Amino acid sequence: MYAYIEGKLTDKNPAYAIIDCNGIGYMINISLNTFSKLKNKDQFRLYTHLSIKNEATTPVGFVLYGFADETERHLFRQLISVSGVGNTTALLMLSSLSPEKLHAAIVENNAALLQSVKGIGAKSAQRIIIDLKDKLEKNKLSAEFVSSEHNTNKDEALSALTMLGFNKVSSEKALRKIMEKQGEELPIETLIKEALKIL
Repeated sequence: MYAYIEGKLTDKNPAYAIIDCNGIGYMINISLNTFSKLKNKDQFRLYTHLSIKNEATTPVGFVLYGFADETERHLFRQLISVSGVGNTTALLMLSSLSPEKLHAAIVENNAALLQSVKGIGAKSAQRIIIDLKDKLEKNKLSAEFVSSEHNTNKDEALSALTMLGFNKVSSEKALRKIMEKQGEELPIETLIKEALKIL
């Protein structure tokens, strides 16, 4: 329903952020990873996931979750697809481990690291690995690229390239190479044009 919400940050703490978008304040639950990227920012774009559940803590059952980039949101959605892993648990995992460490732990069968997260036992860790390992391996991201500073132009260029039918991993590598050579503040159009020369 909401792909992202962008606006003025009127309040932020490790649990949630409030973004004023055209006079409407959206209260969005966030991870510690996202919170660390909100510091010293007045304006921000959060990639959102809307949860509609009867048992939600809000009266109407609508809860918004927000992420600093699409990679973290994708990982959140993968986690909640696992039986027994709810929104709160997935957010806790993304607060306890960086997205790249969590991704690596699943792909590398590192159940011990997953169990270091409060509330994740041996069975849950194994279920997460069994359910997600193959999916995440197909969509493998380099740690350097995942952990790079939030870059809206990069995200939009990547989205455009994948919509054009290019492989996501190949597109990410191409964009990373361009940004390493020419800088991270390139316009979207330039990023896409340069990537098309490589792909």
